[in-house]
Amino acid sequence: MLQAAEAAPPVESLDVVARILQDRLGAVAVSFLITDFTGSSVVRLGAAGSIETAEPARRIPLVDSIYDDVIRTQRPAVESRGRGAQTRVVAPVTNRGDAIGLLELFLSAAPDAEVMREIGETAHALAYIVIANRPFTDLYQWGRRTLPLSLAAEIQHRLLPSSLACEAAQFAVAGALEPAAHVGGDTFDYVLDHDTVQLSITDAMGHDVQAALLATLAVGALRRARRAGADLVEQARQADQAMQKHKQRGYVTGQLLRINLRDGSTEFVNAGHPWPLRLRDGQVQQITPEVDLPFGVKPPHNYRLQHLDLRSGDRLVMLSDGMLERNAQSLDLPELIVNTRALHPREAARALIGAVVDAGQGHLKDDATVICLDWHDTGSSQRQAHTGANLTTASAPTADTPTS
Repeated sequence: MLQAAEAAPPVESLDVVARILQDRLGAVAVSFLITDFTGSSVVRLGAAGSIETAEPARRIPLVDSIYDDVIRTQRPAVESRGRGAQTRVVAPVTNRGDAIGLLELFLSAAPDAEVMREIGETAHALAYIVIANRPFTDLYQWGRRTLPLSLAAEIQHRLLPSSLACEAAQFAVAGALEPAAHVGGDTFDYVLDHDTVQLSITDAMGHDVQAALLATLAVGALRRARRAGADLVEQARQADQAMQKHKQRGYVTGQLLRINLRDGSTEFVNAGHPWPLRLRDGQVQQITPEVDLPFGVKPPHNYRLQHLDLRSGDRLVMLSDGMLERNAQSLDLPELIVNTRALHPREAARALIGAVVDAGQGHLKDDATVICLDWHDTGSSQRQAHTGANLTTASAPTADTPTS
């Protein structure tokens, strides 16, 4: 399947998978559904010739649907409408915790354990096929844009990591962002290397394109310094220096966090950003480290390296001030964090964002952004991803369920 997908043009790789499943399993219909930017709907990507990318993608809302159940639980669902009717199978297409979409098949008969195993392996492989092909075509970006994006929103989305969630043996992290009507310049980022995981969240002053340009400068400076091996203080200094050097009007607040995956030690820089929240033993506490000036505030200044108390089992929530805006003040964020503690960080982040959007009746005055990190332990450095054996029933764990 991988060989056939690679031999096909990038826009037809999904069709290759569909044909193989039709041939091997006798599937009546096969389709891939991609999750959109909002995380609240999916878009069906059918045969390449049947997709009209000149028109907006058609949203399929997730609320109270079989698709929502599969994405939320990361378990496949089997639905049969009675004797003689086709059986629908929906399986998660997920890579390292990033819920890329869904594989949907209609079969002429109920699947047995072997068929479910093959569907599971295919869904797992499909995640890699999508990841491998999306740099070469706008098809997948089109599918994720169920709402028109402004120029500022387009710039903002390109500043985010390509995968909004990541699982490793020691942690799971996910971010979510809901732009305001006039984009406010929020961004988040994460990166994993041999010994550390690093997270950042930034908020550029102002709105629309000016805020997006400020965010671009700050994120670019942070990534450049990070990729050159700079420590957190030097990354912050270079972001501040870039703002000063290019004489940008405005500033950018931010937080930088680095966690050592071997011993669990932390390093932290706060550049004028709202304090993070930590869930431990069922209680939420605001962490209140020292706050330095935002990037770009004159005159140039030094940043302090601090440390956070992070223990196995903790959930850390980093957020932007859009989560604290006036319309959201009626929300009890600590209570929401407690109530969503059983959810994967991916789902918890979306739930927190959704609550803020609902509080603003769908209209945000500022971007709302969240990073949700679950810290597990340093005892294991290897994550196992079983493909197929866990998909024999609708209630079994998924192919992407991690074990340490």
